[in-house]
Amino acid sequence: MSQPIIWLLGSHGQLGHELTRTLQEWGEVCALTRSEADLSDPHALRAALLQRAQTGLPDLVVNAAAYTAVDKAQAEPALAHAVNAESPGVLAELAQIWGAMLVHYSTDYVFDGAGVKPWCETDVTHPLSVYGTSKREGELRVAHTCAKHLILRTSWVVGVHGQNFLKTMLRLAVERDSLRVVADQMGAPTSTALLSAVTLTLVQAMQNADASDPRWGTYHVAAEGETSWHGYAQYVIAGALARGAVLKASPSTVEPIATSEYPLPACRPANSRLDTHKLQQTWGIGLPAWQVGVDAILDQLIRKKSP
Repeated sequence: MSQPIIWLLGSHGQLGHELTRTLQEWGEVCALTRSEADLSDPHALRAALLQRAQTGLPDLVVNAAAYTAVDKAQAEPALAHAVNAESPGVLAELAQIWGAMLVHYSTDYVFDGAGVKPWCETDVTHPLSVYGTSKREGELRVAHTCAKHLILRTSWVVGVHGQNFLKTMLRLAVERDSLRVVADQMGAPTSTALLSAVTLTLVQAMQNADASDPRWGTYHVAAEGETSWHGYAQYVIAGALARGAVLKASPSTVEPIATSEYPLPACRPANSRLDTHKLQQTWGIGLPAWQVGVDAILDQLIRKKSP
């Protein structure tokens, strides 16, 4: 029996890099580069994928590509909309025609961050930024166009590959004696390893499901627990020091500040907590504490000194 064919977009990003490795456990991964599938040009994307399809159709399309420059998006709304909304709509349209599964990733930024209650999949969305608005539009296009879809919303993605908050904190802790980090935004750092593992579990379970299966839809995928960006930074620095890193900063020199003290072009949700009960109850998946994923990344980034 031949392996499933997987078309992966965004393979060079931090999530796509991890998915390339993980999905190989199930199928043949065809990582499409930006030159082969450019989400910034939806019309060219459609033409390129239709051309590729002449040599064989995918069983699964995974869209790990996105315009993620949250602040820059405020000045480039058309580009953010093309990448995050229009092109996912194209992928959904083609996946529907081909009968393929489509996995699409989204974000806590589709919510306004009000209150302290974790957000459920059924809660009303109200994005505060161009980025959040474009991602929400992408969700809607995928959900309305492709029956066999899985939309995985997540938060504070972090991995060994690519740029992220954890790596920024490590770099700054080497350069500076003290850091100032926002302490009034709450969420859960979620590792690319966890996201990739959940993706693999779901697509394996759904590979023979028909379009009417009620398990298709949107799920929240985030590590257990919660912290602030400030608490996250302290944990990263403490973990790096414990692994032998030489830093100028320490957990005690990370100063908590309010969001208002660090103004940025795009508004961030203060409450990025995601309720993952639907995922856990539907699939029997247990999600680890956020510290587990961060520890694993620190283990890979920092070589422990011999005792």
